[in-house]
Amino acid sequence: MVLSNGAAQIFTFRELAAATNNFSADCLLGEGGFGRVYKGYLDSVSQVVAIKQLDRNGLQGNREFLVEVLMLSLLHHPNLVNLIGYCADGDQRLLVYEYMPLGSLEDHLHDPSPDKTRLDWNTRMTIAAGAAKGLEHLHDKTNPPVIYRDLKCSNILLGEGYHPKLSDFGLAKLGPVGDKTHVSTRVMGTYGYCAPEYAMTGQLTLKSDVYSYGVVLLEIITGRRAIDVTRAAGEQNLVAWARPLFKDRRKFPQMADPALKGQYPSRGLYQALAVAAMCVQEQPTMRPHTTPS
Repeated sequence: MVLSNGAAQIFTFRELAAATNNFSADCLLGEGGFGRVYKGYLDSVSQVVAIKQLDRNGLQGNREFLVEVLMLSLLHHPNLVNLIGYCADGDQRLLVYEYMPLGSLEDHLHDPSPDKTRLDWNTRMTIAAGAAKGLEHLHDKTNPPVIYRDLKCSNILLGEGYHPKLSDFGLAKLGPVGDKTHVSTRVMGTYGYCAPEYAMTGQLTLKSDVYSYGVVLLEIITGRRAIDVTRAAGEQNLVAWARPLFKDRRKFPQMADPALKGQYPSRGLYQALAVAAMCVQEQPTMRPHTTPS
């Protein structure tokens, strides 16, 4: 693993409260099962930051906090979000990251505000390629490898020029070492993105992440959500909907996001769908490696 030049800084709760105007609603960027994320300005580093305040009653909150601090203190890559520091005052657990001004891929694909321009084909493919590079770094450039375990559109954050970075490493696991093929663990992650063998057995491999990447790539291409209960019965699960269509190239144009209005290269669409189809194979051994051989 590449150790950072500057290790994560330790902040006081008072500093982070001041940075967010006492965690005011105006600074709230979003919230989820883990807690809330605020935008703030830290005088000590002269930087706009994102501050994640973990729910003090959250499931496994302290473990995920420690994993995130350790992982991001050790991992550095242009496609992984940068951890600036953390706070562990009393029972408060907060993480301080670089601020990603364009929000998440999910915001742009699934919840675009009227003032947001829809992502064009080239931007989508740039985001997909950057996310793959981040994943490749975790799998192939660290020793032991890191299994991300929670790859999804809401965890791909976008900086200037739609530069993507993977975020949220609280569920990450160190991968198998030696002749072991998997690590066994309680099933965590997000429904719709979890590889079927992991969901059924709790056996986690690097190929589990590859499956999740395939789901994300499908979302990028189709504009559909991984799981969408508002759709008709056969179309609620994105992978289940896509599988029969993968078998007939003539149906590939039907899978392109209508928001693209046909503005994409046919060859590019076919290639992207071919990669997605390989990544979401039922059999893990049939899925590609993150590093092209």
